[in-house]
Amino acid sequence: MTRILLVEDDVGIQRIVLEHFANHDIDVTPAINRAEAERRLAEGAFDLVVLDLRLGSENGLDLLRDLRARSDLPVIITTGHRRNEVDRVIGLELGADDYIVKPYGLRELLARVRVILRRAELSPAQARTQVSYRSRFAGWVLDRRHRRLTNPAGTDVALSKGEYTLLVAFLDAPQRPLSREQLLQATRVHEDVFDRSIDVQILRLRRKLEVDPSAPRLIVTEWGVGYVLAAAVEKL
Repeated sequence: MTRILLVEDDVGIQRIVLEHFANHDIDVTPAINRAEAERRLAEGAFDLVVLDLRLGSENGLDLLRDLRARSDLPVIITTGHRRNEVDRVIGLELGADDYIVKPYGLRELLARVRVILRRAELSPAQARTQVSYRSRFAGWVLDRRHRRLTNPAGTDVALSKGEYTLLVAFLDAPQRPLSREQLLQATRVHEDVFDRSIDVQILRLRRKLEVDPSAPRLIVTEWGVGYVLAAAVEKL
C-alpha cells in the first residue's frame, strides 16, 4: 500500500483526505506540525509528502528545505490562496515536485499524487525513503533533528539560529561557491538589507568551526563570488 505523510494543521482536512485516500488503497499518516512530521519521518518510510506551507505560526518552507536536503522523497506543497505566488515559487525552487491551491478537490489531489509517483517511476516498494538527519564534514557532525553540532573531538558546539541556518545552507551545497544573495535567501535574513550581514554571520561561524579563523580552511572566500564549504559532506 502506498504511504503518504500529510502535514496539515486543519484536522477537518486531515479527516476527509484520510477517508478518501483509504478508498483508493493509499494509507495517509497525518502530522499537525513540523515536530510531528519529523518524528513520523524518523519512525517510518513514505512514498510522498503533502505539505501545507502555512502550519499555524510555523513556516512549512523550513521543513521542505530540511527534507529536500536529506532525501529525494516527492513533495506536493499546498497553499491557502491562489495569489500567494511567492510561497509557491520558493517552494518549487527548494525542490517541491508540484503544488495545489486550497480549497482543492480530493480527486485532483489524488490525481496529482499518482502523476508524481508515476513521473518518478516509483512503486511503493521502491519509493520508501528513509530520511537522513545527520551530516559529517571534516570530522564535524551536524544532527538536524536535534540541531546539535559536534566537533571532531566529540564535544557539542552551540550555534545561534543564524549560524545554524547558514551552516545548513553550506552543507546543502558542499564544495560549491555560494553568493551572498544565495546565502541571504537560504538563511531568510531578509530583514538585513545589506549583504554585509552575511559576512558577519560567516565570521561568527568561522570562529566556531575553524582552527584559525583568520586563515579559514573550511569556509573559504571565493573572491568576486562569495563563499564555499571546502569539505566533502557525508550523509549518515
